[in-house]
Amino acid sequence: MGRLSRIHHTSLSGWGQAAARGLVMLTLLLSAACTTAPPENVENICAIFEEKRGWYKSAKKSEKRWGTPVHVQMSIIRQESTFQADARPPRGELLGFIPWKRPSKAYGYAQALDGTWDWYRDDTGRRFADRDDFEDAIDFVGWYTNLSNKSVGISKWDPYNQYLAYHEGQGGWRKGSYKQKRWLTDTARKVDHRARAWGAQLKGCEDDLDTGWWIFGG
Repeated sequence: MGRLSRIHHTSLSGWGQAAARGLVMLTLLLSAACTTAPPENVENICAIFEEKRGWYKSAKKSEKRWGTPVHVQMSIIRQESTFQADARPPRGELLGFIPWKRPSKAYGYAQALDGTWDWYRDDTGRRFADRDDFEDAIDFVGWYTNLSNKSVGISKWDPYNQYLAYHEGQGGWRKGSYKQKRWLTDTARKVDHRARAWGAQLKGCEDDLDTGWWIFGG
């Protein structure tokens, strides 16, 4: 009887461990499934919105609320995360080969820092906004670029300086901290060039996107 009890207990214990492992795997699979994959073509704004129809609606909503053009907001997000919902800064390396800490806690489509995201949620009342939700992320970009316009006078149509302020903060931009960072000004030029190209592209497909009928070609 004692032996049977021990065997039965061992069997149940093994089943429990297997069930626990299965539950962990299911959780990981569901988590992966819930993460929105980036667009196949991240270099053409019409192709992006053709694939992600809901993103266009969210981008237009943010533009209407904050006044920053869709192509400017989208270019900033493209630069920050390449439209990866769970993007984080790459880890540094210790001694040149040991994975080390990340340089910041930036996360999500807009690569917002914890404190800045909390500020956004408090200021807008969007208490449940998530950094890995595209609609929340692009609204954040609209909010921040509007803040840069109100506080330091950067035009919402100026992708170059908007990106510099986005990266350095309005105070840093005012002090010109970016002037000593050649890599940053080069990146801001990329954002500017992309935004202007995307603005031109959008003129060719915006009417179709607005009406909900869109046939992508070329």
